[in-house]
Amino acid sequence: MSSSTGVAAATEDGADPFDAGAGGILRQPKAVWATAGASVVAFMGIGLVDPILPSIAKGLQATPSQVSLLFTSYFLITAVAMLVTGFVSSRIGGRRTLLLGLAFVVVFAGLAGTSHSVAQLVGYRAGWGLGNALFVSTALAVIVGAAAGGSAAAILLYESALGLGMACGPLLGALLGNSSWRYPFFGTATLMAIGFLCITAFLKEQPKPARKTSLLDPVKALGHGGLASVAVSAFFYNYTFFTVLAFTPFVLNMTPYKSGAVFFGWGLLLAVFSVIVAPRVQERFGSLKVLGGSLVLLAADVAVLGYGDHTTAVVCTVLSGAFIGVNNTVYTELALGVSDAPRPVASAGYNFVRWFAAAAAPYLAPKIEEWSDIHLPFVVAAATALVGGLVVLVRRNALTHEAEELEPRHAAQDSVSVFAG
Repeated sequence: MSSSTGVAAATEDGADPFDAGAGGILRQPKAVWATAGASVVAFMGIGLVDPILPSIAKGLQATPSQVSLLFTSYFLITAVAMLVTGFVSSRIGGRRTLLLGLAFVVVFAGLAGTSHSVAQLVGYRAGWGLGNALFVSTALAVIVGAAAGGSAAAILLYESALGLGMACGPLLGALLGNSSWRYPFFGTATLMAIGFLCITAFLKEQPKPARKTSLLDPVKALGHGGLASVAVSAFFYNYTFFTVLAFTPFVLNMTPYKSGAVFFGWGLLLAVFSVIVAPRVQERFGSLKVLGGSLVLLAADVAVLGYGDHTTAVVCTVLSGAFIGVNNTVYTELALGVSDAPRPVASAGYNFVRWFAAAAAPYLAPKIEEWSDIHLPFVVAAATALVGGLVVLVRRNALTHEAEELEPRHAAQDSVSVFAG
């Protein structure tokens, strides 16, 4: 993600009013730190189960395709929830939406640790996904609204929380899951409960948007050709992304510690390339060229991952984090800048489409392996990355024409995260 994910309301002379502050990224109110800390844990929940997937399969006597439903249920609910989050937050306010989301995560993450079957665990993971969607879709707007020192510093803090969470999720899953696959779920529930208490104590209610969002606004926003093109391209890309995230642990077949270390390296590259590298290469080469090139490189990396030996698979898994980080940043900027829809509405419509691929990939990849061999799921994933790049190439005019004519007109309270990228 990049700093374009949130734009503060402009003053009459065009300056960002938040930039008048002197706080800086490390000198923030307690409310900002409380929200950012909870954001770290929220994003940790995405990759938390990665290193313990084989342990869960063994403990519950389940197949890889059954265990992969942990991702499918999580992201299927997340996709549908994107139509609901703006509707809820525009009516009850940002603080209450955050607390509602955290409460869902605390309850369902805790229940997940008590599961005695895959069906129970999948169901609880779905409830967890609803809570996470409510939380992360609101967190950036809250951080920008409460931060000192400029909107750029606030958004950088949020992006850092995202990267840290994506990197540390597998590590926490490995450390706690080495003793029992149940412990990471209890650990997440405990950390989110602490986040709930901190936000309750330190965050004041944020101003509600002047206009309430309807359930159909995100779907209507997809009528814009540019936004629809970004969403379709991201759909195919996300299939590749979540084949790597959800299926590779079974291929590597490592201990929780070793698998956690691999995906920690993956998450570290994702964070560095998303926050630091992507904006620099975009400035030099342009967003569409960077996105197209990164998708081709990701496709090549995934294909080699599928056919290489064990060491090659480890290296390619870690390296894929770099390409995924770049792609996440560029897709975010395109989704939020290509149409004239308010940022929360554009984000919701975009996420509504792309998260269906995140739900499909974890289920289909092991099924494809069952029907064929271990290589074909990665061939399919490489092909979907190339299809995503082809959509960018064919629809490049729609992706650039409208964006060039837009002005930075969105208020800070309209700022919204594009979930996990």
